[in-house]
Amino acid sequence: MKFQKIAILGVGLLGGSIGLAVRQRRLAGEVAGYVRRSTSLAECEQAGALDYATTDLLAAVSGADLVILCTPLAQMRAITAQFLPALRAGAVVTDVGSVKASVVRDLETLVSRAGAHFVGSHPMAGGEKTGVLASRADLFAHAVCVVTPTKKSHAPSVTAVETFWHDLGARTLRLTPNEHDKLVSRSSHLPHVVAATLASQVLRPQKSAAQGTLCATGFRDTTRIASGSPEMWRDIALANQAHLADAVGGFIVELEKFQRSLLKADEKAVAKFFATAKQRRDEWCAE
Repeated sequence: MKFQKIAILGVGLLGGSIGLAVRQRRLAGEVAGYVRRSTSLAECEQAGALDYATTDLLAAVSGADLVILCTPLAQMRAITAQFLPALRAGAVVTDVGSVKASVVRDLETLVSRAGAHFVGSHPMAGGEKTGVLASRADLFAHAVCVVTPTKKSHAPSVTAVETFWHDLGARTLRLTPNEHDKLVSRSSHLPHVVAATLASQVLRPQKSAAQGTLCATGFRDTTRIASGSPEMWRDIALANQAHLADAVGGFIVELEKFQRSLLKADEKAVAKFFATAKQRRDEWCAE
């Protein structure tokens, strides 16, 4: 499916990777990008992710039949309200946000009032590096992209969004916004909290000077995602507050259970803890 013009609002890792993939696969006649800072214009040009970038939001959106919000979650409602005067009637608007319930609730009605159609989506792809210069055209190849339509969704627009992600190499999965948020609180958001906790606790300055020297591959791999954007993860955590708090609570329960087994020197319980984890991960990897 080819669009006349795609507008990418926020050209970082995800926005830039979308632009690269769209241009490589020739999925649009024109790819425009909106950035907040003029200093980002040269980086967009260097990355080759767009036909052009601009700090003029209305110019980026004007004439676009697909608008993709790649801004931080906390900015999505405000930026959508700002670009509505330039939004083409019948256009499709989607996003790449890691939390869906609040985004869909905020944007579906706003976009509908402008005569366009909003369909939430979340590509399960990314990395700890940020910025358009970290973009990759193959970022979405074989990734899962969750699409979160509602009862109010415009069916052809839902199909258009799913087809778009398929064309970028992703596999799509339909979930309700709330179901999405509950599942990713465990599989995506909790791991970031765990990695951040490990990095902060183990590498705190008060520890022995030799501590960092003894943090080898296992520690590096486990904490890799702690190098992600603090601002982005602040927004994600707060936007998915209830589900993430439940996930953290469940994690604490499991840790305390392991701690009790350890303090009792319960060999069977400790062995079962590691064996169960290995079995479940091995089965998941084999799927």
